[in-house]
Formats: sequence, C-alpha cells, structure tokens
Amino acid sequence: MQSKTPVDTPLVVVLGTGGTIAGTAASAGDAVGYTAAQLGAAQLVAAVPALAGVPIEVEQIAQIDSKDMGFETWRALALAVDRHLARPEVGGVVITHGTDTLEETAYFLQRVLAPARPVVLVAAMRPATSLQADGPQNLLDAMLVANTPGARGVVALLAGTVHGALDVRKVHAHRLDAFASGDAGAVAQVEAGRLRLYRDWPEGEGLGLACLPHGGAGWPVVEIVTSHAGAQGTLVRAMAQAGVQGIVVAATGNGSLHHALEAALLEAQAGGVAVLRATRCLNGSVIDAGEPALPSAGALTPVQARVELVLQLLVRRPA
Repeated sequence: MQSKTPVDTPLVVVLGTGGTIAGTAASAGDAVGYTAAQLGAAQLVAAVPALAGVPIEVEQIAQIDSKDMGFETWRALALAVDRHLARPEVGGVVITHGTDTLEETAYFLQRVLAPARPVVLVAAMRPATSLQADGPQNLLDAMLVANTPGARGVVALLAGTVHGALDVRKVHAHRLDAFASGDAGAVAQVEAGRLRLYRDWPEGEGLGLACLPHGGAGWPVVEIVTSHAGAQGTLVRAMAQAGVQGIVVAATGNGSLHHALEAALLEAQAGGVAVLRATRCLNGSVIDAGEPALPSAGALTPVQARVELVLQLLVRRPA
C-alpha cells in the first residue's frame, strides 16, 4: 500500500534528545571524530527547507549522546509524548535520538504507551556537519510517517526504512542503513515521498505511566551477562551479592548456556533475582522445548530483554 501526506497536515511535535543527528565535527569530511548532541532540535528542523511552513512544534527534552541515555530521560520522554498526544491538534510525535540506544528507547516507549498515533524515532549515522549528512532526509521522512493517516505506535526511521519498536535493532557500526528488524521485517519504506506499507503498525496494550518511578533510585537494577566459551559464574554471583534485581543472559544459539554460568544463574534465580535468556545471535528467537529452568525472552535482543525485565519488575512491585 502507498500513502502520501495530505495537504492539510496536522501538527507534529518534535522532541529533541541529542545524538549524532545533532552532532558536529571540525571538518565536513569527518564522519567519525565528531561530538554528538551539539545542535538543538529547532536547528535541525530549520535546516530542512522542505519543512518550511509545515506545522511543527519543538521541545528539547535532553541534549545527550545516546550512549548516556538513562531512565530519567526515558521517563521525561514518555511523559512528553503522552502529554502531546493528548492534544487533539497533534497528529504525531517525532523524536530526534542517537543511534546507540535507539532500539532500547523505542522498545520502552512502545511497551509503556502503545500510542494510537505515530511516534517516530529518527536518527542519523553522520553528524549534521558532514558533507553527506543523512539527518535532514531522515527527518523529512519521519515527518511523512508522522503525518500518515492510520499510522500508530512507536517506530524508528533511518535510511528510508521504518522499523517497528518491538523489532528494531542496530546491526552495523557505521553504515547508513545500520538498522534492521530481524525476522519480522520492516514495517514500511519511504520511496520518493511516498510510504509503502509492508505490515501492520506496532500495537499492544501500554503498561501506563503509573508504573514509572519518579526518582532515579526507584528503577530496578538489571544487568546483562554473556555466555561464551569458558564462561564462569563469578560475575553473576557478584551481581547477586551486590543486590541486582534482574539479569539478562545473552545466550549462545537457541538459548544454550555454559554449564558454569547456568549454575550461577540458577542460584541467583533461587535467591530471588529475575532472569531472562535471550540469544546473542543477530536474528532468530529462543524456542524452548518444555518448561525451561530459566525463562526465555523469545525474539527480544538482549538489550530489549533488559528493558522488558525492568518493566516487569516495576509492574510487579507492590504499590
């Protein structure tokens, strides 16, 4: 299916958080040695001539390199998205974001809000000062998605491809098309100013803002360990002793674990630590036969499984 943005477009709210899309370098030829989060979201919008006259409202939520993304920024983003989507004149929200933790933010927002209107995370692999900056085109494409009738849920957009929040993952360190959607495949593609829809928009029931704590100390501590040749249980036992509430293990293959690491994880689980098994493989999900001793995260990547476990622990927490 193809759709085109109507002439009378609703208001789109752009929420800025920083990232490479807002980064600058001393030389226009430098696409690696740049400093992220130097430009505000209003500057990014102003740098795209095609957006002149389009009804846009800008709010800066944070100004960070996304490697430093944290719970309080997530909470501020969720509150802002919810507040703006409650306004009848707002058709969608665009979030400028860094690529390093984009998949985690996207998953978090979809699980908490599951919005009935589009929320588009847009990023770039090259800084704004690059000779071939990809941010302006990505931002223009994100506006198209945000203004698409019937669009809903949280998605991510880079290199013309729309990825669903529950499936998106970064798969390349520096290529422009650095993101994929695993076995699920992309939601849509932007082609010459039109949107080609491949499958349904992200759906689900949001957990709601009430589950989110107000202070940074109120978030559960969940860490990730990896199973590998010669793995030991030392880190798991140290984490349990330090009081972590959850551990995600990036397992080999179809969720298999080195026996020493598995023993430590079983000990931690018996002691009250929540454990999830994800696969460290780029694609595929963990498929169990029978009832596993350690629950699996299915098709979630290890970092998405960590977000899921954080949210599960928040929902389980007594009021």
